[in-house]
Amino acid sequence: MADLAQVTDHIRNAVGENSGLGKTVKIDLGDAGKIYIDGASTPNTVTNEDKPADATVTISWDDFIALSEGKLDGMMAFMQGKLKIAGDMMIAQKLPALLKR
Repeated sequence: MADLAQVTDHIRNAVGENSGLGKTVKIDLGDAGKIYIDGASTPNTVTNEDKPADATVTISWDDFIALSEGKLDGMMAFMQGKLKIAGDMMIAQKLPALLKR
């Protein structure tokens, strides 16, 4: 099973130097940690810092892994309250396509 460092590296590679987001996103994984995507900086950066973001996605580690493995549908997770979004929802909607790179 992946750990936070491996997931962060995977997202860093998927984001690359220019994700096209133009905004910041924080993925809050509870006790497992945070992943901060700065799509506004040049080049884009991905860290485990806990900083304010334009959009914050809150999801448990287990649900995040299930989502990333295709075992959990993002819309169903949102409807069931397993995935919560605070801030700019339009940015959060760009994440799935970006992370599949």
